[in-house]
Amino acid sequence: MKKLIAFIFISSAQFAIAQHSDNRWVSLFNGKDLTGFKQLNGKAIYHVEKGEIVGTTVYGEPNSFLATEKTYGDFILEVDLKLNADMNSGIQFRSETSTTENGRVFGYQMEIDPSSRAWSGGIYDEGRRGWLYPLEYNEAAKKAFKPTEWNHYRIECIGNSLRTWVNGVACASVIDNLTAKGFIALQVHSVGDKKDEGKTIHWKNIRIQTQNIKPSPADALFVANLIPNNLSASEQKNGYTMLWDGKTSTGWRGAYKDRFPNEVWKIDNGELTVLGKLGAESAAGGDIVTEKEFGAFDLQFEFKISDTANSGVKYFVTEKENNVGSAIGLEYQILDDDKHPDGKLGVVGNRTMASLYDLIPAANMLDMNASRRDRLPIGEWNRGRIIVYPNGKIIHWLNGYKMVEYQRGSPAFYALVARSKYAKWENFGMASKGKILLQEHGTKVSFRSIKIKEL
Repeated sequence: MKKLIAFIFISSAQFAIAQHSDNRWVSLFNGKDLTGFKQLNGKAIYHVEKGEIVGTTVYGEPNSFLATEKTYGDFILEVDLKLNADMNSGIQFRSETSTTENGRVFGYQMEIDPSSRAWSGGIYDEGRRGWLYPLEYNEAAKKAFKPTEWNHYRIECIGNSLRTWVNGVACASVIDNLTAKGFIALQVHSVGDKKDEGKTIHWKNIRIQTQNIKPSPADALFVANLIPNNLSASEQKNGYTMLWDGKTSTGWRGAYKDRFPNEVWKIDNGELTVLGKLGAESAAGGDIVTEKEFGAFDLQFEFKISDTANSGVKYFVTEKENNVGSAIGLEYQILDDDKHPDGKLGVVGNRTMASLYDLIPAANMLDMNASRRDRLPIGEWNRGRIIVYPNGKIIHWLNGYKMVEYQRGSPAFYALVARSKYAKWENFGMASKGKILLQEHGTKVSFRSIKIKEL
């Protein structure tokens, strides 16, 4: 018995030592100087003070970055940071420098945003695509950041999964494969006003795991998946399915038809494209609709417009009207606002991109950080989203921005319908269920990554 007790004691001690020695965290900052870092892009001031890295804004300088000399692929990073003034900043990860733009830094960034917008913890693509995960996707996370206190930031990059936390609150979840490896950098944002010079941000406790890393438990956070026609494990767990398989016409047919159109619609290279022909509404191959009907749902899709393009994604389409032209339903407008005549028609812009067509105009918000509109240029893929809640509330999204919000069946909704082109259709938009439709309007538009979650 004594030998057994001794064996158990020794084994327990060895296990405890092994656990203690299995410290996978490595410090990136030695607390004394900037060894292991190099400065890129701008000339903001970085120095070490009281065991902290302090970044100070300099008027007239572009965004500045204190970057690790090493590059990292899969990792978990934790940082404590505090702002001593109202200023924008961020933490770059899997980032690189351009060989053609004077060494400009580009890559993923976890946002530090003390403004009223409150997007701290969101994921921005510096120097490339702009916002990938603004916190409009996650209202609860807007309260996590404490502007005048120390904040604990966590980034997990494992494979194609990019996830962030602020003070223990899950903020953003992105699936992307554009950059697999790069440096980590502490940003001091440029300032365009002399009075903003001298503002500081402090960083400490900068540590990283790169060996035997394990992701945090799965959560129900909305996932922005930027890989075409891909459904991640986290999306599947959250109830999403592919509405288009990326290869065939399975699950779709022509509106008012029993088959998929033989002309105009083309499936190639993971894209579902309606080709330009005749320039009129449903005059060639016609619209296509899902074979299945949907009530409450979260629909995601990507689309790419051509010059002067016009199309739309309709929902609650019943095909009962037997009308000539496009089938009737509530419509998320897809349009080249600048060149197609529809952009100037309707009332107060209610036929522009992401509007509820002929009823409610989209909010044409401005991304101040990237100095670009919510709508991406012709030839680039835009991310659309329509959420229909069980209580009748409906939201249109475009590239992470909330563009339209309304209540189906409300007095305001009926008033809008009464003054629209839909006034002649009885109970327009009020079916309990309907098909989802992609519109043929005589111009070229491509779709991909069409997925849905029933609510």
